[in-house]
Amino acid sequence: MPKIKTKWDLNLFYKSASDPQIRKDVEKTKKASLDFEKKYVKKDDYLKTEDKLLKALQDYEELLLVDGSKPILYFHYRKDINGKDLEAESNLNKLINELTEYENKTLFFGIKLGKIEKKLQEKFLKSKKLAKYRYLLEKTFETSKYDLTEPEEKIMNLKSLTSYGLWVNGVEKSISKKTVKFKGKTMSVGEAQNKISSLNTKDRRTLHKDIAEKLELVSDFAESELNAVVLNKKISDELRGFKNPYSATILGYENNEKSIISLVNTVTDNFKISNRFYALKKKLLKLKTLEYSDRAAKIGNTKKKISFDDAVKTLRPILKEVDSEYVEILDRMLSKGQIDVYPRLGKTGGAYASSSTNVPTVVLLNQTDDFNSLLTFAHEMGHAIHSELSKSQPVIYDGYTTPVAETASTFFEQLVFGAIFETLSDKEKVIALHDKIQNDVQTIFRQIAAFNFETELHNGIRAKGSLSADEIGELHNKHMKAYLGKSFKMQKIDGLAFVTWSHFRRFFYVYAYAYGQIISRAMNDKFKEDKSFGKQIKQFLSAGGSKSPDNIFKEIGIDTRSPDFFKKALLSIEDDIKKLEQLVKSTKI
Repeated sequence: MPKIKTKWDLNLFYKSASDPQIRKDVEKTKKASLDFEKKYVKKDDYLKTEDKLLKALQDYEELLLVDGSKPILYFHYRKDINGKDLEAESNLNKLINELTEYENKTLFFGIKLGKIEKKLQEKFLKSKKLAKYRYLLEKTFETSKYDLTEPEEKIMNLKSLTSYGLWVNGVEKSISKKTVKFKGKTMSVGEAQNKISSLNTKDRRTLHKDIAEKLELVSDFAESELNAVVLNKKISDELRGFKNPYSATILGYENNEKSIISLVNTVTDNFKISNRFYALKKKLLKLKTLEYSDRAAKIGNTKKKISFDDAVKTLRPILKEVDSEYVEILDRMLSKGQIDVYPRLGKTGGAYASSSTNVPTVVLLNQTDDFNSLLTFAHEMGHAIHSELSKSQPVIYDGYTTPVAETASTFFEQLVFGAIFETLSDKEKVIALHDKIQNDVQTIFRQIAAFNFETELHNGIRAKGSLSADEIGELHNKHMKAYLGKSFKMQKIDGLAFVTWSHFRRFFYVYAYAYGQIISRAMNDKFKEDKSFGKQIKQFLSAGGSKSPDNIFKEIGIDTRSPDFFKKALLSIEDDIKKLEQLVKSTKI
């Protein structure tokens, strides 16, 4: 096992904010953008012949290799491990503004590619010379149907701050200034929300109401904000020609719209499965009726303490069983200071993995030495391994869409759960299986309920011009009640969740969680049946964005366009619920 560094070594990026390499990297990015613009912005001949298009695409690939994200990520990471790092915040804001201007200078290229006449598009897609760039061209030709002119695209890009960014930031700032008192301690609304699930029933419900009172103070602002950003999206969609409010997101994530709507409809039609889980949860909590604040309540805690050293020792053989290279990636990141492990004052909460072209992959954790921390570690290492393997692709394909990313992370999380579950006592098995099912329910059923809410929200605002905070709250409660079921009694204040639910500002992003979770379950089942399936898993993890998600998975034997695929995965969750019901009968909680 390697020597473990538990804090990020940001010297992997730069020595300090005054490191002259930062300015060199920024200037290199700016120069590359200007050179590319000068060479191609006024030319059209490369749009007409294979050889000239090939050269232009090769130059574009070279441009992407000069990735300007390294300085931005450096200051972003500094801010995440120290919220009071004003030097990092100042530099970050300046760099984002500076580099956005130069990103705009190369927008023309994709737009011009999209304007290639139809006959030539078909010819270029069949060209052997252009084979490497076929999927890039396919995506470009497909998305170009919704492109505006270059000047219009620049306007859309420039106005995004005032028509979207400042609205969303304004509500977030307003919420961040609200505090809640709980048992003599004053805490932020966000901290209070994170605390709810771990409290007893009385405290949980009391704190939920106290938070709602604070959210109500911001609800008029959030009402205006949500109406504004939804109407702004409506205008953008109409200008671009998108038919449905969710179409742009699905296209951007490179999914097939028909397949995703099939996913949404299949999950919605099977809300009875999540309803069944909550009926069991009500029994486990010994409550006559569940309230919205109870939806993620704990039924207990596994006593198993898992230090970070133990977490590493647990994860290494699990990764090795799939492929030895995954252990090498983990060991390298641990020894080089690419994983920031423990919570500390000023460090951002939660966990994430982050990566970019020619930049070290990093993982941020907030380790608390319990079972959930181990699962989070596995989840984020799934993202990290996916990123590292995807770097084997050409730079044009070394990224991947969110639905694919969520598949990788949840696959490794499920592997670890399966390995640890049998080591638990019967009582701990009930708690652990409950928590696993609850995670599946929240990731699949809750997120699809949120997708349904968003769809009705956007359609409502598009039809009426605006919706009031009360109307938005009613829509929220309607769709949350659908997946929660009869075990729950919803109250008006529960609808105020729309004020803080950030996903609704990342339009229709929520389906990606359900998509990834369902596919990772199918992968996990295949791997348990046949360990040689690990080769196909590595093929998926190494594919980056070289193909559409549907094709990436189809090539390893998972057909996401099959009408029965999503239904089969949901039935496996119901099997887990049945298993939990049997465990509850035979175990004293």
